[in-house]
Amino acid sequence: MTRTAFFISDGTGITAESLGRSLLAQFENVEIHMITKPYIDSVEKAHQLAAIIESTAVKDGEQPIIIDTIVDSQIRDVIRDAPGFKVDIFSTFLEPLEQELATHSSYSVGRTHAIGSDDVYMDRIQSVHFALDNDDGARTHQYDQADIILVGVSRCGKTPSSLYLALQFGIRAANYPLTEDDLDETGKLKLPRALEPHRHKLFGLTIDPRRLAAIRHERRPNSRYSSMDQCVQEVTQAEALYRRMHIPFIDTTRFSVEEISTRMIAETGINRRFSPR
Repeated sequence: MTRTAFFISDGTGITAESLGRSLLAQFENVEIHMITKPYIDSVEKAHQLAAIIESTAVKDGEQPIIIDTIVDSQIRDVIRDAPGFKVDIFSTFLEPLEQELATHSSYSVGRTHAIGSDDVYMDRIQSVHFALDNDDGARTHQYDQADIILVGVSRCGKTPSSLYLALQFGIRAANYPLTEDDLDETGKLKLPRALEPHRHKLFGLTIDPRRLAAIRHERRPNSRYSSMDQCVQEVTQAEALYRRMHIPFIDTTRFSVEEISTRMIAETGINRRFSPR
């Protein structure tokens, strides 16, 4: 079964899409074509979109699913008249909240993802810059400013996790690659000297060697770097180092970057500078 879902907003569409994807992910047996339509902020745009929704219903032979966070009542009325199964997030939740709080909502477009506090916004930007500046062991002299330092073999998810922690939570995350240069004379992976003073900040990432080989093959096909033997060796050595040094770690193979990051926060108890938006 295939259905089309529209995520519609008069703002960025991030809230409608995030909630919509979370809801629709529960239906594994249904193939859903997802379309995000942000900034539907005029009646004219609403009518144009309603026509698209109508033509989609004819083409699919099924009414589309419409998940929206439209604030403006006139625009919402146009979308409501389009053929589709409607999930109106704001009216579903805001009206009961208004009754409970005994006050009216401001019904302001874009409040969730507005800049808001300048301090919070600048902290977010600075955290992202920190993650970029301290990617892949680039500036180890800044590790005293890091909230967390991710370690792991190449292509196990360190960079995207660092950036997600920065952008979503304002966490200053550095990351350091474990390579053959860190092997000792016995062939064991040793803790790099730059990380020694910051052991309490370390968090390890590991990955299934087969998945790692597939990822590396996309970057350097048919190379020693992407070979199964090399991937098995590196992952085995990294995990042995984590256990020997009592470094907490997580297997990233089946987790999204969101899950990796939130699991790290839960396990380490690291403080978020702000809530995700």
